[in-house]
Amino acid sequence: MADDLKQMYRTVMEDHFPSQMTIAFGDQVLVYRKRAWKLPDEKSGQIIEKGLRYGENPGQEAALYELVNGNLVIGGCRFIEAGKGLVSAIREEDMIQEGKHPGKINLTDVDNALNIMKYLMEKPLAVIVKHNNPCGVAYGSSLADAYVKANRADRIAAFGGAVVFNRAVDRATAELIAENYLEVVAAPEFEEGTVPILARRGNLRIIRITRINQLSAYANARFVDFKSLIDGGIIVQQSPLNRIKSAKDFLPAACEFKGKTYVIERKPTEEEYADMLFGWQVEQGVTSNSVIYVKDGVTVGIGTGEQDRVGVAEIAVYKAYTKYADWLCFEKHGVPYKEMELKIKAGEKNRSVLEEIDAETKKAKGGLIGSTMVSDAFFPFRDGVDVGIKEGIRAVVHPGGSLRDFEAIQACNEARPQVTMVFTGQRAFKH
Repeated sequence: MADDLKQMYRTVMEDHFPSQMTIAFGDQVLVYRKRAWKLPDEKSGQIIEKGLRYGENPGQEAALYELVNGNLVIGGCRFIEAGKGLVSAIREEDMIQEGKHPGKINLTDVDNALNIMKYLMEKPLAVIVKHNNPCGVAYGSSLADAYVKANRADRIAAFGGAVVFNRAVDRATAELIAENYLEVVAAPEFEEGTVPILARRGNLRIIRITRINQLSAYANARFVDFKSLIDGGIIVQQSPLNRIKSAKDFLPAACEFKGKTYVIERKPTEEEYADMLFGWQVEQGVTSNSVIYVKDGVTVGIGTGEQDRVGVAEIAVYKAYTKYADWLCFEKHGVPYKEMELKIKAGEKNRSVLEEIDAETKKAKGGLIGSTMVSDAFFPFRDGVDVGIKEGIRAVVHPGGSLRDFEAIQACNEARPQVTMVFTGQRAFKH
């Protein structure tokens, strides 16, 4: 059975999807062209035409289509037009090293990284995505610094993920990437001498996406979002637009309840506003329900896809602690935390090694002290906010609009030291 599974992962699916697809919205027609690339065959070396490797799983046929004609306008909303392709416009020459040529998840990981990055173009940025969720997002003083911080945020999840950069990859960054196992590295360009370094990983997909330099323009562009149902039906919606573009777009946390006004007592500092803005932009690419913690332009803990708000806040805390401990163990001893546990069990290392790491992690509260807590929807009760306050957060960002917003405001005002809070005035669900 194991051998069968290994063979499935090596098998390239031949898709039977048509070369062209048209979708009519009344009298408006969108025309899509299936993307395929002429690439060398992994076994024979012959140039053959390849579409997607496979879909979400081996055995699932899949196809990538690029919008090539049609400008859709519905209800006064103008959707993104043809000729603006990012992932859907990747050419053979952009696959600098295709490794195992990409499958669906490789490309959707890159796409969601760009979905986050489009709001964060002003400084060097690294976004590491795995299974369409960010595992580490970080600004840096340089691209290499951004990558180190993003990778450190969750070294475990980053294994086999996709990293996307908003600047050309330089030699220093390439050397760091080559130390780790990644599936995809994408950037607007790769400086001279970087590709041979990256190519040390034979199956790494090295992809150039030239329009990353123009990505900020995509922050205000809507696309048509399709969701297929098991009965063959389709739900169609506009993609969301993020109204928060700068600190001044946040709303002071205030509400009324039973005739009494509740207002957050401590205003954010400039540094807190910066993390609030960074965190809310990252939140646009996190699967709901979600809560994340950010600090100094770096993700500290990311909780995704939970059914309840307080639960996902706790999961993000748990992840912050475990990832912090793993990073400490790797930095100090050169092995992951779980591997050190096995060495201790085998009698190769003394238990005091992990006791020291656990104590340091507990003291630092997994790096959460001084962080900003970000939620994609309002906190229905104060218990979610209390989770963050217990870990030493200094700021909270959420949409607001709960009947019990006053409870969350009270929780922040009662905290010592006081925690500040702002509302976004919009929800950021992503399913």
